[in-house]
Amino acid sequence: MAKVVVLGAGIAGHTAAQILKRKLGRKHDVVVVSPNTKYQWIPSNIWVGIGQMTDKQVTFELGPVYRKLGIEHIQAKAVALFPEGSADNPGAFVEVLYTGKEKNGLPDRIKYDYLVNATGPRLNFAATEGLGPEGFSESVCTYQHAGHAWEKLKESLAKMAKGEKQKFLIGTGHPTATCQGAAFEYALNVAFEINKRKLNSMAEITWITNEYEVGDFGMGGAFIKKGGYVTSTRIFTESILSEYGIQWIKRAGITRVEEGKAYYQTLDGEEHTREFDFAMLIPAFAGAGLKAYKVDGSEITYEMFAPSGFMKVDANYKPQEFEDWSVADWPSVYQSPLYDNIFAAGIAFAPPHPISKPMTNKNGLAIFPTPPRTGMPSGIMGKIVALNIAERILNNSKEFKHKASMGKMGAACIISSGYGIRDGMAATMTVFPIVPDYEKYPEWGREIGYTMGEPGLAGHWIKLLLHFMFMYKAKAKPFWWLIPE
Repeated sequence: MAKVVVLGAGIAGHTAAQILKRKLGRKHDVVVVSPNTKYQWIPSNIWVGIGQMTDKQVTFELGPVYRKLGIEHIQAKAVALFPEGSADNPGAFVEVLYTGKEKNGLPDRIKYDYLVNATGPRLNFAATEGLGPEGFSESVCTYQHAGHAWEKLKESLAKMAKGEKQKFLIGTGHPTATCQGAAFEYALNVAFEINKRKLNSMAEITWITNEYEVGDFGMGGAFIKKGGYVTSTRIFTESILSEYGIQWIKRAGITRVEEGKAYYQTLDGEEHTREFDFAMLIPAFAGAGLKAYKVDGSEITYEMFAPSGFMKVDANYKPQEFEDWSVADWPSVYQSPLYDNIFAAGIAFAPPHPISKPMTNKNGLAIFPTPPRTGMPSGIMGKIVALNIAERILNNSKEFKHKASMGKMGAACIISSGYGIRDGMAATMTVFPIVPDYEKYPEWGREIGYTMGEPGLAGHWIKLLLHFMFMYKAKAKPFWWLIPE
């Protein structure tokens, strides 16, 4: 009997656990370790942040689902890996601290034969002074944050209704933050809600981003096919921002936030401030903070993990110039190079290099987006890791048949505003591959036939449909496995 331990119950971890149990059956154990009892469908937090969905619509309790599937769930936070065991405890194990009420704070050691690190990101608000719900800005990174953002947004809407003008600042809250797409979608939804209430004249909305050009989205931008023409995502994004009456500040790295004021530097080295009444700013992401030790107790954290705290996998991490990187440097099976029974999926793995060109201003401040790994890519990674582990356990397979390099993987992104069947609009964009391959596609870096962008109501319908489809899948309803990642 083999035991697979999955750290994290987000998109990557939950997907991996479901597929592992379906493939392995009752003869093998699947254990999920997560500090929370709930699953949340993060893409729909945007709707929570504008009051169109409640937290109950984007979350559910993991316990009943895992009991139905035969998966053990342990409410705890993983703190250290012992891939070789320890002097007093032979065999690989992960050290955890329980976060549930009954055993809160108590340590434990959970043995494993295979480990999947799907811990996702630590929301590093502390990397920007004054950032976050405990500071002076809002977030939509969790359903709790999104609910708090809605309460603050309602206050601004009420003030505008009484004739008081409001300034909104939405975007990235750190010079190297990722998830521009989520912040962009929230900006459009805020604009939509203001327009719906006919309060446009009372609002000034500004999009602030660390992208060199808007529409970069951490992927170095793209050229998309739209209406039979090829255009850049910069033009596509600028046109949408203009349509919604949103100003934009690009090439900007926020360094500090105070009450009603954000301080930022631009790539030209200039320092600026921007006043606001309401701000939603995405923080930097960091690894979960796992430590790692050899059997003799010596620490190997910095061998297993990148400085960011994300786990190193089968990628090329050798330092080199940005222009010398290629898609071959990106991982395909997400296996640790040190231990062949450890994998990292979703945001938990360390990217080998930025997709957008790294840039630093004259003050030494790096201002550029970190590569995105959320949503669809995370689900695909969780799936292929699960399939490879299952085949190794069941068939003693030495080769990995399932691969998912971001240099060979496509992604679809639907940035929707509004809510309901007739009330909304979406900008739908697909890219293939996520990491541009200029050797294979020298003109555009991507397959232009599969890289497209279209605005319209149909994309909004798809966004709504996907919410219900993926919640259905995550709840392991009948035939859940037929729904693709």
